[in-house]
Amino acid sequence: MSAPPLDPDEVSPLPGLIGRSPAMREVYRMTRQVAASNATVLLTGETGSGKELIARAVHELSPRASGPFIRVNCGALSESLLESELFGYERGAFTGAVQQKKGRIEYADGGTLFLDEIGDVPLSLQVKLLRFLQSHEVHRLGGKEALRVDVRILAATNVELHKAIAEGRFREDLYYRLCVIEIAIPPLNQRDVDIPLLAKTFMLRFADEQRKSVKGITPQAMEAILAYHWPGNVRELENRIKRAVLMAEGHSLTPTDLGFQDPSTPETIDRTLKTTRQRFEKDMIHLALDKNEGNISKTALELGVSRPTLYQLLARYGLKKIE
Repeated sequence: MSAPPLDPDEVSPLPGLIGRSPAMREVYRMTRQVAASNATVLLTGETGSGKELIARAVHELSPRASGPFIRVNCGALSESLLESELFGYERGAFTGAVQQKKGRIEYADGGTLFLDEIGDVPLSLQVKLLRFLQSHEVHRLGGKEALRVDVRILAATNVELHKAIAEGRFREDLYYRLCVIEIAIPPLNQRDVDIPLLAKTFMLRFADEQRKSVKGITPQAMEAILAYHWPGNVRELENRIKRAVLMAEGHSLTPTDLGFQDPSTPETIDRTLKTTRQRFEKDMIHLALDKNEGNISKTALELGVSRPTLYQLLARYGLKKIE
């Protein structure tokens, strides 16, 4: 049974997530649909785009919500530490193993295991992980017994796995085990409509936490926020707003508080005009595509450009023609 339609005025139908842009509404729709299943899900997107929040939402909306949600950052541990963290070990399995230790997979029994930065798992460990995904059995290091566990796997990566496969850094069979369903999370610079909402939400939260009298964001500061590219995505915006709230001396955040130049100054006016023009151009293309149901010829005719030019614009703004 499909999930009910989303309310277009709702900030977010999922816990912990903010945004009502078309791109995020598609993420919400997919998240709610896959949550009810037991399928393995691969979350892709740039660092700081919110992959862990989506993973937690999948878990909390699933029948496993009452079970544990265990996260493992595969990129933060050495190969030997990652193996023992995932699979556990028996007493005496190696020097220093003075007692038995359960692995994170066992701790996730009955719930969800979130493998963050899966693209950083070493090849030798990928084999063991694939074996677990096929059998749902865990062999602790130094152990002989196979332990059966009931775990749903969610994985996330900011690495282009197809490229990693081609370069021999990631197993193709493991990729297809993990990517039963893929949810691609858009970068913040493709979610223009969400940026003011996120900025205001973070501002109010941190002002309350820090007991500061900050109650707003000046128009100049918001203009600077919208003009910035946000390579660090939502995480960078959140951290920038937090620092601004801490440093602010007035009741509203200014460009200076945020570490930006005032966009109305001569040094930044050219960049601001260019950004505004690009945002308008992108919106016009998106609307024309929707109106013409993705037909490239009709869209190009309406916009007054050639088909090759339209294809270049689609690539420039990260837009996809509707199939």
